[in-house]
Amino acid sequence: MAAGHKHPEFPDRTVAEVFADEQEHLVRVKVPFDSYRETTARVSFTSLVNFDRNRYSVHASAVGKTIAVRAYADRLILVADGQTVGVHVRQFGRNKTLFDPWHYLEVLKRKPGALRNGAPFKDWELPLPLKEVRAARLNRHDGDKQFVGILSAALTHGLEAVVDACAEAVAANTISRDVILNILSRTGEETTSEQCAAPSHLPPLKMPPVADCRRYDQLLAGGAHAA
Repeated sequence: MAAGHKHPEFPDRTVAEVFADEQEHLVRVKVPFDSYRETTARVSFTSLVNFDRNRYSVHASAVGKTIAVRAYADRLILVADGQTVGVHVRQFGRNKTLFDPWHYLEVLKRKPGALRNGAPFKDWELPLPLKEVRAARLNRHDGDKQFVGILSAALTHGLEAVVDACAEAVAANTISRDVILNILSRTGEETTSEQCAAPSHLPPLKMPPVADCRRYDQLLAGGAHAA
């Protein structure tokens, strides 16, 4: 477009030609320009902020605070006390509410029952192994509490590690919070511990020990029958 339009002040030249000459005199910036418009908003008791006729969730730790809303063309970054407490795709309609279920994890620790009918969790798309674990614990009396405990492990171990541990528990058909946390603990030990050589006078193992949590479940089942 610029190459085909005459410059309004120099009709014998195109816009592109004039811009090419001007580039030599422009001051170069050292870092990319962070182009956002910042406003402030107060976080409601439901951990939501209003911006441009829509509502966006933030981390529950920001409830009651006045935070900065950095509006980009395509997203919102929500900042409290210098820390990012929410990132959302910007909406341009009205009366929409965008939830990030992970923002409400601390609330779930206190009220695990909200996992079943709380608005932030209705359309929560979890990785398949987590869905399978949740389904397996659904009808247990403490199933919600156990599943929230598993979700909370993502804060320490990362979501990917929790998903892998859930997949391992599902494959072994030993689905419980304690088993999954144990798998996560063992995984952490394996990444940080050093291999040590066995003393030379000991013969090599013909049958290496295997970590199998099903043995523990069998003991529990046997105790229940005995009772």
